[in-house]
Amino acid sequence: MFKRHIAAVPPVTHPVTALADPDLAQVEDNPAHSRFDLWVDGELVGILGYRRVDDVDGVPGFGAAVALMHTVVTEDHGGRGWAAVLVHEVLEEARVRGWRLHPVCTYVQRYLGVHTEYLPLLDEAV
Repeated sequence: MFKRHIAAVPPVTHPVTALADPDLAQVEDNPAHSRFDLWVDGELVGILGYRRVDDVDGVPGFGAAVALMHTVVTEDHGGRGWAAVLVHEVLEEARVRGWRLHPVCTYVQRYLGVHTEYLPLLDEAV
């Protein structure tokens, strides 16, 4: 039989990082850069890029097929749920705009796997 000596764990001396609070977030479409921007307390902390599937220049209109390309959150805000807040808001806006989605981004794909209520937004061609 082995006996293990477990050293005492030192107390946490750094502040605990708060989880994302959707009420602090503002998501804005930034069509000039083909992305949605996530703002928290006036700071840009995340983006979700998109493009029209038909490769036509311009803002996707109602009912357009739109690829969600990539989701990025700053390192300082990572691991706290901000990406989920961003994706949720983008999917809600896509519903309002009648977009037919092509989720290229693996984070969006995983989000859709858990939040199946958004699956009807997927383009039939996917």
